[in-house]
Formats: sequence, structure tokens, C-alpha cells
Amino acid sequence: MSSSDKQNINKSISKISHIHSLSADFLTERLSEKGLENFASSHGNILFQLSLVDSMRMNELSERINRDKSTTTVLVQKLINKGLVEVKSSETDKRSKLISLSEKGREYNKLTSEISANLIQTFYKGFSEEEKEKFFSLLLRIEENFSSEK
Repeated sequence: MSSSDKQNINKSISKISHIHSLSADFLTERLSEKGLENFASSHGNILFQLSLVDSMRMNELSERINRDKSTTTVLVQKLINKGLVEVKSSETDKRSKLISLSEKGREYNKLTSEISANLIQTFYKGFSEEEKEKFFSLLLRIEENFSSEK
């Protein structure tokens, strides 16, 4: 690999990190404007993931948000304290806990859907549909490259 290739890779990784930071700041600011302070992007991701299913186990949630189980537990506990999620014992395995959105959590997701739409609009401003699809396919390839290294 040439030094120019290495520089471009380093610049790309740095740019991805910077975009992640900018998007987190964007979300934090918009949430604050709606009176929803002290929420990390990980909290929003948990609420989003839970909106896709009735409930899920902690280990599945950890995988979906790419955090270890102890970190996920801390994040979920904050959401429990805010009344946004509920935890129940599994009917098939009493040792296993199932996490689901509370009514307040479902309302929160409705409120934040407008913010999410605005984030996506900002993210893809000036992109054609073809560029969006190509960009997403490239991101998937990068994700697969890292996933295969585990």
C-alpha cells in the first residue's frame, strides 16, 4: 500500500469520526430544543431498535447497538429511570430479561421522528438517489470488512 493510499484511508477514517461527532451534536441540540436534554445518541439508538420489535433480550440489544452488555445495561437503566423502557422476565426463561418500549418511549419516538427526518435530510443534502444508494453500499462493505475481523 502506497503512502498516498494510507493517507487517504487515514483521512477517510478521520472524516467518518468527524461526521459522527457532528451528527451527534446535531441530535443533541435538536433534542435539547424539544426539552429532551441529557440523552446520548446511544439512548436514541436503543429506543429506535426497540421500536422495530415488541421486545428483545439485553444481549441482542447489545449486539444491535454495538456496545458490551455492561454498557448497554447502564444505558438501559437510564431509560428505565426516565420511564421510556420497561424490563420484564421472559416467560420461557425467568433468568432472561426482555426490554421493550413503554408508552412514554413510543411517544418519545414519535417526537424524535421529525428530528431524525431532519438529520437525514441534512446528511444527504445535494445527493442524487444513485449517490445515496452507492454511498450506502460502500458503507455496508466497510461494515462487513470489520465484522469479518471479529
